[in-house]
Amino acid sequence: METELQVAIDVGSRVHRVAVGDADGDILDQFDVHHTARGMDTFFDRIEVLSHGPVAVAMEGYNGWARPLDQRILARGWQLFNVNNLKLARYKEIFPAPAKSDNIDSLRILELFRARQSLHVARDVLQLVVAAPPENDKLKQFTRRRRQLVNDKIRIIARMSGTLQALCPGLLALTGAVDNVWFLSLLTARTDMRKLPGLRLTTLRGLPGVGKKYAALIKTWQQEARLADDVQWVGPMLYSDAMRLLALRREIKELERQIAAISVESELARRIESIPGFGLVCGAELAGEIGALGRFESEAGLAVYIGMAPLTNSSGTYQGSKRPRQVNRHAKFAMMTAAARHVKLVPESLRYYTRKRAEGKGHNQAVRCVGRQLVRIIWSMVNRGRDYQAAYLNSVTPEIDSCQT
Repeated sequence: METELQVAIDVGSRVHRVAVGDADGDILDQFDVHHTARGMDTFFDRIEVLSHGPVAVAMEGYNGWARPLDQRILARGWQLFNVNNLKLARYKEIFPAPAKSDNIDSLRILELFRARQSLHVARDVLQLVVAAPPENDKLKQFTRRRRQLVNDKIRIIARMSGTLQALCPGLLALTGAVDNVWFLSLLTARTDMRKLPGLRLTTLRGLPGVGKKYAALIKTWQQEARLADDVQWVGPMLYSDAMRLLALRREIKELERQIAAISVESELARRIESIPGFGLVCGAELAGEIGALGRFESEAGLAVYIGMAPLTNSSGTYQGSKRPRQVNRHAKFAMMTAAARHVKLVPESLRYYTRKRAEGKGHNQAVRCVGRQLVRIIWSMVNRGRDYQAAYLNSVTPEIDSCQT
């Protein structure tokens, strides 16, 4: 029988420490890998010299500092395990080492390979990486980029709102949202804001998105317009923010177009988007962050991962719960947003939400309860190869009447 070669990698930003052993516990090699193309080539050359059978690699920070080393390992067909840093810290507390160094850490990871068959805490530290379909990897990158741009947009809007209130009293009252195209067209019509009160009606109507209605509003403001004394140097800052906001709108729209095209290729995204309330963005975000259901042993593990299942935290007469620390915050945000919309569209979910509120739960808690049921539905849909049907909720909800795993 071929012996498994076990490789442990303590990941660093520039240099990774590698320890290589066999299933009998013998240390075969230890060396450093520089995070360069040549360094990674050297890593594979040295491992191939030692391997005479299957290879299993465990590393910290899958999809983090180790990229693209982790991707190249999967491409070779080797088993890849992600080291759960939170559980590794707990393992070190239970079985403390005499010191802390990259070399010691790599050897501790190597210990976990040998202990994972018999020691439960060791088995939990090493999590087998299941490669996600390429389209889901793309969705992860595109939706995360979109989320970053949306957050940038929110920060700029908040900054502009404060600046407008101080610089041009009454101007902000013309619009319900700073990022309206017509309003941004007005702010960027002239680089010098002192010229905005003097714009003619024909000029206003020629601005993108303004038209007759908004031109009339602007003319009313112009009649009483008063600009602050510091408009001479603060105005260019506001102009720059408005231009950036217009650019962000275009970038976000283009990303959403690309996300829509990729989602068509992703079975997971298509299934999720068939659920009422799960639009293009939330469905794509969840598909990208989940990657592949094969990563999880059960739907309970998936529920914990996306933050829909608080863990039991009880002692004696005290009955409570706590939030798991291993939640994917991107997936949780998308799930909470979609579940809240889902409640408004599906009567069965609304009744379940109302019942949870009647039991004393807050809004977010009740939405999370609905989300917990939807996790079961998603799990069932994907495994059965079916899109959403309203009957799913009736058949699934009675099985779990609480929000806990």
